[in-house]
Amino acid sequence: MASSSGTSSGSSAIQNSGSDEDLQALMDQRKRKRMISNRESARRSRMRKQKHLDDLMSQVDQLRKDNHQIISNISITTQHFITIEADNSVLRAQVDELTHRLQSLNDIISFMNTTTPSFDQDTYSSFMTTADHHHHQPIMVDNNFLMNNPLNLSYLNQQPIMASADHHMFQC
Repeated sequence: MASSSGTSSGSSAIQNSGSDEDLQALMDQRKRKRMISNRESARRSRMRKQKHLDDLMSQVDQLRKDNHQIISNISITTQHFITIEADNSVLRAQVDELTHRLQSLNDIISFMNTTTPSFDQDTYSSFMTTADHHHHQPIMVDNNFLMNNPLNLSYLNQQPIMASADHHMFQC
């Protein structure tokens, strides 16, 4: 029995050594598969990172284009604003000038309404000099027309001249 137990232990050692070799081969095969899988995973990861980098670079290019377009639009809008602001300034000055002229004309009408039709030339000249002081340009009036034209005097007896303009026209 010793021989049979020696034989069985000898065959068991042979089986163990064959088993160890198979186990080693199996572990080597798993190690190679894992190494191949890890390499493939690393390759996919590098590809994802490269795609992400490419996407970010594309986005940077698009944002730069958008930024350039916005800056151009701001520049154009600023130029329009400056032009409109200059136009508004001119219109404000014109409104002021026309307002002063209208006031002077209303002063003349008021004076004409308070005086008798037989006022003398000195009084009229004195008033015209005072009226001229209110605005920059002289008022040119034909004395004979004012004194001798009955239609003109009836017109002057009406209400003062009032400015009427759309509010939209002279917004400040």
